[in-house]
Amino acid sequence: MGLFDFFGKKKKETLDKGLEKTKENVFSKLARAVAGKSKVDDEVLDDLEEILVTSDVGVDTTIKIIRRIEERVARDKYVSTSELNDILKSEITALLTENNTDDNGEWTLPEEAHPYVILVVGVNGVGKTTTIGKLAWQFKQAGKKVYLGAADTFRAAAVEQIQIWGDRVGVPVVKQQMGADPASVAFDTLQSAKANDADVVIIDTAGRLHNKVGLMNELKKIKEVMKKVVPEAPHEVLLVLDGSTGQNAFEQARQFAAVTQITSLAITKLDGTAKGGVVIGISDQLKVPVKYIGLGEGMEDLQLFNKVQFVDSLFK
Repeated sequence: MGLFDFFGKKKKETLDKGLEKTKENVFSKLARAVAGKSKVDDEVLDDLEEILVTSDVGVDTTIKIIRRIEERVARDKYVSTSELNDILKSEITALLTENNTDDNGEWTLPEEAHPYVILVVGVNGVGKTTTIGKLAWQFKQAGKKVYLGAADTFRAAAVEQIQIWGDRVGVPVVKQQMGADPASVAFDTLQSAKANDADVVIIDTAGRLHNKVGLMNELKKIKEVMKKVVPEAPHEVLLVLDGSTGQNAFEQARQFAAVTQITSLAITKLDGTAKGGVVIGISDQLKVPVKYIGLGEGMEDLQLFNKVQFVDSLFK
């Protein structure tokens, strides 16, 4: 087995293990739904609908999946219950494809974007700072020069946490005192990163939603100031969500999408929950691709999202 095959196998094992609780939740119910039945009928579809909704796929997305399966059953006239798994896999993969979710395999960056700027948003407690630290580690492992910007100046702890991650990973952190202008921190970060020929810049932002207008204005100002240094910045606006919160993650996603344009999603803490279906639902409802998923405490447990592997692990 080659080195890349080994790491690929290890990554898939981490994915399988991380989705175990969701898989057990779905499959135990699915097995009961098809017990004693030879073909997919209305009763099986009703049970499947309930299973997907209770796995936090979401009502609207579940209805889409059921309609697709109904069309398949009507077209093929007879669909056996043994085929249901494969049909689910193909229809959910197709749904994720429609949401522009790519099968990311390597920690590469667009050549024309230098430095590549990622603006990270999300409420406190979802694993935002941890995700930033792990992203920095993954990019550094891939040979990239990384800079972090501590633009969540609303909380002193946020700046300290980013610094701890910067020290742990071994990447520079640009920061100012608590209460400083977040846009000023972002500007300084990009200037330092550009002067030192960095490949990727990751900017943290305040994780509060109680004042949507204030947050919207703050994010808008950060973007405008960054463009003075890197005209195309930010190249990516990454929303971090806690997968274990299920429907609450849906609501957070909707609220952030209302105040700024989200271009990618990171869904964390999937290893400790049976609500992994939320990955499918949020991507479908927001029409925003899932790019990263968190499957454990280790640095390497933040993975690039691969829809084919994800769906395969979920319905294995």
